[in-house]
Amino acid sequence: METTATTRRTEQLAAFGRLLDVLDRLRAECPWDRKQTFESLRHLTIEETYELSDAIIRHDLPDLQKELGDVMLHLTFYAKIASEQGAFDIADVLNAQCEKLIFRHPHIYGDVQADTEDEVKRNWEQLKLREKGNSSVLGGVPASLPALIKAMRIQEKARGAGFDWDQPEQVWAKVQEELAEFGAEFNQPPPTTAANDEERAERAAAEFGDLLFSLINFARHANINPEEALERTNRKFIGRFQYLETRAAQDGHQLSDLTLAQMDVYWEEAKRIGASKIN
Repeated sequence: METTATTRRTEQLAAFGRLLDVLDRLRAECPWDRKQTFESLRHLTIEETYELSDAIIRHDLPDLQKELGDVMLHLTFYAKIASEQGAFDIADVLNAQCEKLIFRHPHIYGDVQADTEDEVKRNWEQLKLREKGNSSVLGGVPASLPALIKAMRIQEKARGAGFDWDQPEQVWAKVQEELAEFGAEFNQPPPTTAANDEERAERAAAEFGDLLFSLINFARHANINPEEALERTNRKFIGRFQYLETRAAQDGHQLSDLTLAQMDVYWEEAKRIGASKIN
């Protein structure tokens, strides 16, 4: 008699097979699906990935299930198109992924010792270097990543090579140093020429970039995901600002007619209520 786990695995495989069958039919019979290419799906996949990320940040499990399905469809769609071109199919994709996971987990499938998360990550990065033939530890960071996420990946990879601070306090000291350097550059006397003004702006931007990089580094040491933290702040700001707009309208005001001090009264009211109650 099959165990519950075995029965569920059979159901999971059947569901995946059903998705492949549905996609086969859509690709053959639907004008829109038949027309799609790698290039036409690309921007849609990026959009679906952001929607998945949004569901994760909101801890919305029903929406997470839906968005996972959308992303899964896109992944199988790419494999379907590739199979039509004779390049590879979904079995090739999944088998290659399994082989990669086995290769990169020698502490599970081999005789390598790795007892901590840091040791696992270090092994992972070293194996990726061998696997891809990169001459640099940072060679595997995609150039097209958004800057904040790219900074996180650069720092993680550098840590995998042993290039990292030991304690969060050391990173915080670096943040303070970069903040002081940015402040010193920003507070320089006004430039006398347009050329000097441009140079000053470039130097200030460079110092600001250093400050952001060090803050992201500190967040990593403090076990804070800076991308998620910033998105939560974005949502909090939106909730408070929309509350401000609503309350001002209820009192018969247009925002354009209010002073900053008057708007701040509504803003402080929104803060007292709490973001969770106004979003």
